[in-house]
Amino acid sequence: MFGFGQMFPEMGRNFQTTYRCYSVTMLGDREDVERGGKIIMPPSALDQLTRLNIQYPMLFKLTNKKSNRDSHCGVLEFVADEGRIYIPYWMMQNLLLDEGGLVQIENVSLSVATFAKFQPQSVDFLDITNPKAVLENGLRNFACLTKTDVIAIKYNDKVYELCVLETKPGNAVSIIECDMNVDFAAPVGYKEPDYKQQQHQDIEEDSDIVDSADDLAEAFRAFSGQGNRLDGKLKGTQSCPSRLENEGIRRGIPNYNYKIGTITFIRTQRPINNGTDNDDINTDFEAFSGQGQSLRKKGRK
Repeated sequence: MFGFGQMFPEMGRNFQTTYRCYSVTMLGDREDVERGGKIIMPPSALDQLTRLNIQYPMLFKLTNKKSNRDSHCGVLEFVADEGRIYIPYWMMQNLLLDEGGLVQIENVSLSVATFAKFQPQSVDFLDITNPKAVLENGLRNFACLTKTDVIAIKYNDKVYELCVLETKPGNAVSIIECDMNVDFAAPVGYKEPDYKQQQHQDIEEDSDIVDSADDLAEAFRAFSGQGNRLDGKLKGTQSCPSRLENEGIRRGIPNYNYKIGTITFIRTQRPINNGTDNDDINTDFEAFSGQGQSLRKKGRK
């Protein structure tokens, strides 16, 4: 007896055909296609894919045999004219395709992405406050990523191009409903700031500030202003500026015998002249040695 597999051989599950390729601008205003990574295919492709019972989500590999370039994409609609497909302009640039060029399409099954690294093609990308959030929002219109592709993301009416430097676990991955780690390389044309030169400039600026402060200190003269009298007269209002000289400044002599926790009272002797010719006679200081006075006189007995 023969088995069912021998009676009805299994039909091929691969979808592979060649189409004429055109940019999305041929369809009019379709920014939803231009800012993503999905293409528009003819209705006959949907009929053939349904009969083949291929795996979902539908992912395709685009190949330009003339330039030996390939990329991967998803499908958005099946409304194109027969024999044609419409793809984003950035994808045509990656495939080196011209309007009406031939491109081969085949269905593929890709692994789910776990990591991707991007390199912005302009330093303007650094002006974005939260680049990871912007990238995450832009990748919602993509179905897969291919290594070495340069994708385009629109943000604030400006298009930013990013090169896919690395993808894991393969060179082409699916990003539909996945948790993917993202990393960025330095943008093209970015130069690291010279911190040593900047530090040297800061030191020079600080030295200039110190020099200017020293000049101001030397030019300062205490009490050099002009006084004004309350009666309006100008007599004696011109003041003589005092000249500061470092040699005339006297400093106190510290007590090197001072001990912490003690208080020292310094009592000095003052010379008193008692009317004699001998001025060298000194009397010792005596506390409370004066004569007391009473405001109320004593009464008579």
